[in-house]
Amino acid sequence: MDSRLKTLQEEVATAIAGFSAEHLNWHPAGKWSAAEVLEHLYLTYTGTIKGFEKLMQAGKISVSKPNWRQRAGHLLVLRFSYMPPGRESPAVARPKGVATEKVLAEIEQKILEMDETIGRAEEKMGSGKLLDHVILGPLTGAEWRKFHLVHGRHHLQQIRRLREAAKGSSSAR
Repeated sequence: MDSRLKTLQEEVATAIAGFSAEHLNWHPAGKWSAAEVLEHLYLTYTGTIKGFEKLMQAGKISVSKPNWRQRAGHLLVLRFSYMPPGRESPAVARPKGVATEKVLAEIEQKILEMDETIGRAEEKMGSGKLLDHVILGPLTGAEWRKFHLVHGRHHLQQIRRLREAAKGSSSAR
């Protein structure tokens, strides 16, 4: 398994260990709960898997030419490992009500499955730009893995903050 995604898998496991259902579902007004953040991550992993499967089924690479915003995002996220805060999630990755139990049971496996799927696509299609990211534009397999590590760490920080806030909230008791 790719070392970045193995690290992500371990960090996800650590972040959710011992999280009570009550605290998982607690959230400040207008913000996602930890369960919703985890579902968002889960949806990005399943979406990446689907994207790479479609790429392999098509048998040809069709990536766009990056615009200046995508190039800037690419630099921030993939070069400097910085995920800018406050960006709204694309609709496809917004929480939709997937059962928290399902997300918790499958999220680590989805990271492994995503790594394996990217690897198969690299074997079949090469190591160049393979698939467009909705915000960052065309990425290689290695860049997709790095994106998921940076993105996951960004949201795991949110989950840790939510866990602490939930512990202090009388409504989460």
